[in-house]
Amino acid sequence: MQRFQDVKNLLSEIGAYLGGIKLGDAVEILLVAILVYYILAWMKTTRSWRLMKGVIVIGVFLVLAAALHMTTITWLAKNIIPVAVTGAVVILQPEIRDALEKLGRNKFLFSLGLSDFGKSGEALDEHHMNEIIKACGEMSAAKTGALIVIEKTESLMEYERTGIQIDGKLSNQLLVNIFEHNTPLHDGAVIVRGNRIISATCYLPLSGNQGLSKELGTRHRAGVGISEVTDSLTVIVSEESGDISLAYEGELKRALTEHELRDKISQIMDIAVTKNAKTKYRWKGKVKVRNEKKDSE
Repeated sequence: MQRFQDVKNLLSEIGAYLGGIKLGDAVEILLVAILVYYILAWMKTTRSWRLMKGVIVIGVFLVLAAALHMTTITWLAKNIIPVAVTGAVVILQPEIRDALEKLGRNKFLFSLGLSDFGKSGEALDEHHMNEIIKACGEMSAAKTGALIVIEKTESLMEYERTGIQIDGKLSNQLLVNIFEHNTPLHDGAVIVRGNRIISATCYLPLSGNQGLSKELGTRHRAGVGISEVTDSLTVIVSEESGDISLAYEGELKRALTEHELRDKISQIMDIAVTKNAKTKYRWKGKVKVRNEKKDSE
């Protein structure tokens, strides 16, 4: 009986508190909640999400330092935080500029980046993944250099602007034609978003990793560099050796077969591969090898 009375009193207190909230307060709370949601949605698709995770770790550390009365650390934090905020604005300048430009196009809340989750309208599927692999196989055989960046969750719009807009349906023929020797679009990287080729001749940041082999040229260092600053994956075809490599999360896997490349892309991009298609793909590869042996004989 006493417990029931306590619950009743609690509900009465909550009702009295809510009854004191004015309409303006409720609207203000709603607007702040929407603003925070869209800012987080925008950050999720940019490099700032990694920065946010780092800030959270530092914030937890500072809370512990304050709880344990570590005066030196808290004093340093109070003096460094204003400078760190300015530094964060400088680091995120491209992303902030992009958000403000979209806001200026009257897209209102969606301009903050929620639409970036599905900019192409669809994710990379098995068929178009096979188109990439087929193109890489053909370019590898012809020793045609290629650099293909596949967007995952973080936006590549910053690098997309450095190239020439294509916005064409992803296909084996289009990729091969883009990277054909002595064509206007062959130099630089191609950015793939969903099932479409967005841009070509894009410039990518070079990796400063000193552990990379000195044999690797600019194309491979650019592929690793973009994978270090975003969650994208990059497929590289060497012009010198014809080897196929894949860069992801700052790591480079070299000399991959078409089957190994298919497994890695499907795993990273979370693409469901049908068993029949996988068997068919292997069977085609074996037939191709047998036909090449017959031709050589």
